[in-house]
Amino acid sequence: MSDETLSYEQARTELASVVERLETGGSSLEESLALWERGEKLADICQGWLDGARDRIDTARRARTEGA
Repeated sequence: MSDETLSYEQARTELASVVERLETGGSSLEESLALWERGEKLADICQGWLDGARDRIDTARRARTEGA
């Protein structure tokens, strides 16, 4: 599955797994850096979903206010 098709829930679950692996330690520096980079990408995906949801809520509120 490509990053573009990850749902919020999938990205969040994978991000939690990445964080857990980083906190546990035991990885090489290279592995840790790769995990960190993956975590950053997943965090961006999650933020994109949250921003989109915020925009939809704002649009719905404006439509309701303008229609009242």
